[in-house]
Amino acid sequence: MPAPPVVVITGASAGIGRATAVRFAREGAAVVLAARSRERLQRLARRLEERFGVETLAIACDVRDREQVDALVGAALASFGRIDVLVNNAGYGLYGRMEDTPDEAFRDLLETNVLGVHHAVRAVLPHMRRQASGHIVNVGSVVGKRSWPYHGAYAASKFALTGLTQALRGELAGSGVSVTLVLPASTETEFFANARTYSSEYTPAPLGPVQTPGQVARAIVRSVQRPSPEVHMQPLMRIAHVLAEVFPGLTAWASELHYRWLQR
Repeated sequence: MPAPPVVVITGASAGIGRATAVRFAREGAAVVLAARSRERLQRLARRLEERFGVETLAIACDVRDREQVDALVGAALASFGRIDVLVNNAGYGLYGRMEDTPDEAFRDLLETNVLGVHHAVRAVLPHMRRQASGHIVNVGSVVGKRSWPYHGAYAASKFALTGLTQALRGELAGSGVSVTLVLPASTETEFFANARTYSSEYTPAPLGPVQTPGQVARAIVRSVQRPSPEVHMQPLMRIAHVLAEVFPGLTAWASELHYRWLQR
């Protein structure tokens, strides 16, 4: 009987990451849970073991720190001997007009949302290349394709993740390793409550249709079972992104109208 796949998930203590851990455990995978909150990870690990009978490993890890990410991957390999899936989910939101966004806040956002992914990919890829198999899932955002007022810094981090994923996909050709970019829209999590905001007139709130963490988790698992380059959680957003490329003036007008409406 083949050994269960080993899945490493960053940002696993809450929201999409937690739901993804539950979903993979339901499928019988061994799950390596990573986030900054060791206590929340350990509670989740116990729940997964008791409910699904799977093996787990909980590792406190700040993805901004390359050494901590290397230690995470090393611990996963020491415990299970392989890594089959990496889900780069760690990240947070930041909102505000560009002129209100402090340099240090923008820098920290990029270190978490972009460099954190880079650290994890660099740590896990040598192993996946040696075993000639593996799948990487990068959790992006619909604003990684089209930005809106007050989303400048956050969208920039997700645009960067889109570019990183597209390049990586080409570089993995023939390696047996695949990569998927998942593009959630607004999700029912702690995301907006925990987001940093630097313009007093703006309150972070969902834009457009809202989905559950479980819906995103199911899409992530499906993207591993049936690899695809991109997964749009809201099909209408795929159409909107195409229209934005074809009619950039219309998109610019809509963005300006949205900003003016928020200023009322």
